[in-house]
Amino acid sequence: MDSGRFLPLFMLHMKLMREKLVMIPGTLCDALLFGPQLEGLSDFVDCKVVDNASAEALPQVARNILDEVAGKITVMGLSYGGIIAFEMWRQEPERIENLILLNTTHKLPSVTTRTNQERFVGMAELGNFKKITTDFLKDVMLHPDHAKQPQLRTLVLQMALNTGKDAFIRQVKAQLGRPDSTQDLMNIICPTLLMTGRQDQVCTVAIHEEMERLMPSSTLKIIEHCGHLSTLEQPQEVNAVIRKWWHEHSSYAKKPSQKYP
Repeated sequence: MDSGRFLPLFMLHMKLMREKLVMIPGTLCDALLFGPQLEGLSDFVDCKVVDNASAEALPQVARNILDEVAGKITVMGLSYGGIIAFEMWRQEPERIENLILLNTTHKLPSVTTRTNQERFVGMAELGNFKKITTDFLKDVMLHPDHAKQPQLRTLVLQMALNTGKDAFIRQVKAQLGRPDSTQDLMNIICPTLLMTGRQDQVCTVAIHEEMERLMPSSTLKIIEHCGHLSTLEQPQEVNAVIRKWWHEHSSYAKKPSQKYP
């Protein structure tokens, strides 16, 4: 056989054999949220960032993503992206091989969260969209030390501007209408990596510890010196945790599931 012709076919076969990682950003975030992961994980998995603002209803957002990607997938979601991941599992659990849930929650929005989100929607509709990030969210979303870093602050603002007012309003409406996922957790038997920042004020360590207790195949890793945007605040640590966990729990792994040390 002509080796010059065989190599491209072999490389294509290997690419088709690679597992798929569907990445879902959080509110006011886009693909920039996963920039370090797209660079640091693509050598062993096919990464695809999907739209989290395609509809005002959470079931439709999840449906649109499931229709966009074929076959079995691993779903990775941060914050609102994790909420979408739960809905995707509810609709087609047989297609979800693994879950990676970062800085997220299984609970209904609290009264405070609902009030704040509705206030932000009002601000956006009145023409004050930019102030939502510049005056409010960046200091809540980031560890205090990271909130002082101009490059990271600029990146958070850029993601919000990339998202835009209309998409933001759809995101808020979809997540405020979400169901309580608590009753689903014990039925999610696929390998699940839970990760959050020690100083995450939005989706706390306690929330993730509760998810770990209720999810039979879950692994929890807490990232030190980190707030709500773990993929950007501690990208090397996040990538290392995902890489180690993936090779232990992917469908091609030989050894059984085990808790992360």
